[in-house]
Amino acid sequence: MSVTPENLGDLSRRTLLQRAAAAGLLVTPAVGLLSACAGSDPEKSDDSGTAKSKDNPFGVKDGSAVKVVVFNGGLGDQWAKEDKALFNAKHANITVNMSSTQKIKTEEQPKMSTQPSDLVMNSGADIMDRSTLINEGAIEPLDDLLTAPAWDGEGTVADSLLPGTVTDGTQNGKYYVVNVAYTVWGNWYNNALFKREGWTAPSTWDEFFALAPKIKAKGIAPYVHDAAHGYYPRWAFFASIWKAVGKQPVIDIDNLKENAWKADGIVAALEPWEKLVKDRLLLPGKLDHTQSQQAWLDGKAAFIQVGTWLKNEMAATIPPGFELTVSDYWTKSGDKAAKDVYASSGEGFVVPSKAPNKAAAKEFLRAILSKAGSAKFAELTKSLASTKGSGDNVQDSALASANTLMKSGSQDLISFKFPDYYADLDKESQNLSEELMAGRLTAQQFVDKMQAAADKVAKDSSVKKQTRTA
Repeated sequence: MSVTPENLGDLSRRTLLQRAAAAGLLVTPAVGLLSACAGSDPEKSDDSGTAKSKDNPFGVKDGSAVKVVVFNGGLGDQWAKEDKALFNAKHANITVNMSSTQKIKTEEQPKMSTQPSDLVMNSGADIMDRSTLINEGAIEPLDDLLTAPAWDGEGTVADSLLPGTVTDGTQNGKYYVVNVAYTVWGNWYNNALFKREGWTAPSTWDEFFALAPKIKAKGIAPYVHDAAHGYYPRWAFFASIWKAVGKQPVIDIDNLKENAWKADGIVAALEPWEKLVKDRLLLPGKLDHTQSQQAWLDGKAAFIQVGTWLKNEMAATIPPGFELTVSDYWTKSGDKAAKDVYASSGEGFVVPSKAPNKAAAKEFLRAILSKAGSAKFAELTKSLASTKGSGDNVQDSALASANTLMKSGSQDLISFKFPDYYADLDKESQNLSEELMAGRLTAQQFVDKMQAAADKVAKDSSVKKQTRTA
């Protein structure tokens, strides 16, 4: 993920892949225990008297051990193994016990109130709900990490991060989640195919609907999508809504403002997706993310919408000569924020409040966010890291097209926050997104049902409300 850091901000499928199983987190008797052990003072380290220095700002003790749990999804885990080697090159006497899994909530949540791992990558479909973790005091504020010296550069860790990364990990005025990846979303196509056929990749919905019959004439479906996970189509809907109405109406949605979903332009923004379904431009079948991506790679569909983890996730089956290229989500005439790009930080690490070696966990995060670590991340995953300049020296067509997209964008990045704030509303938005893409809801019905779901959360006094200001 390397772009000029002027216009980057929020991430990930996984951070967005994230919320599939979020509802119901920490609803066991352990909740009370978690509340009782709320986060430690971010000014203090849990060291044992080891002297702090620029190379050891948290006073990590020689001879200690740190347990790191990595989500092994679309980005794999080899990059994390490289970070382990980087860490041990500086801290040879600290043992790093690293494991990889896709069952983060299943395996890590039960430990949170007893003896959790020291550093957990909270991502994927089986993710622990972020707001619940924070509200229950189950994870540490990490503001001291931001002010610590960068691992291998000048300035602080905060200085080294792409715009939006700190904001994405901040809640209730404190920094809790360290997002290490930076994702750009859009519509992907095979540029080699388009060159062969003489097609021009569309930038507007009108251009897409004009091109679609030519694509179908070649026996190719114009579009394919993940029909098994609602957060996939929801990214596309978010992009269309934001581009149509701009930032403030989205802030109103996130803040549960009365009738926010009924703002002028929101229904119209979703109507092209309704038309895409009604016109039978989708590849048939309830395919999941990898199945839909493979169908696209097999030439069964011309376009798929997904994030920049795509190439790494499908690396083993990309055909020779296939030119993965991402373009921006299509717009309509009159869209107020057509140049705003959907990009964000994600793949978030958290440090449990009861972790036995929080100092080493923070030090390991410094290594992950280093120039060397982030460059290796971009090289291995063909995706940007949340550290500035991570992809500057990576030669790759998919990454290059993402960089081009970012450079052509405006200063604002598309981002919706309510999925981070409210697990039930998050889940409902996923369900309704699936229904719209299945042809069982119109754009108007989708918006009406989202407004009703938002109203329910707004009126529920038991739900702690969050406020988005920018």
